[in-house]
Amino acid sequence: MTATGSPVTVVLVDDHEVYRGLATRLLSAWGYTVVGEAADGPGAVEAVRRLRPDLVLLDVQLPGFDGFTAAGLIRENDAGVGIVLISGRDRGDYGDRVVRAQADGYVAKEELSPHTLAAVLAAGRAARRPRDPA
Repeated sequence: MTATGSPVTVVLVDDHEVYRGLATRLLSAWGYTVVGEAADGPGAVEAVRRLRPDLVLLDVQLPGFDGFTAAGLIRENDAGVGIVLISGRDRGDYGDRVVRAQADGYVAKEELSPHTLAAVLAAGRAARRPRDPA
């Protein structure tokens, strides 16, 4: 259960095994359930297709193809999944690619917390909601 009391399943995608282990422990402590991991872009798309998580934490720099490409492919298959791009690099290093990405937002790895995840997901979902025709 997350701080809000709702269960959230996660697929964690990063090409560094040590980071995946650390992030899995943190996410578990925060009430998330890591149901799968992947180390590259193609593996991310397959894991999300197979496991149907609520949330994907998706590293930007991945072997196979990058997180931007993976986010687009994941979104095509599952419009409702939360997708948060993560990176050890500053958001500004990616220019407008973060804004154009088929993700709910971006969090620098050192800023990863339950609060930043919740804020990014809320903002991303609000932006994806269809507008009422006025």
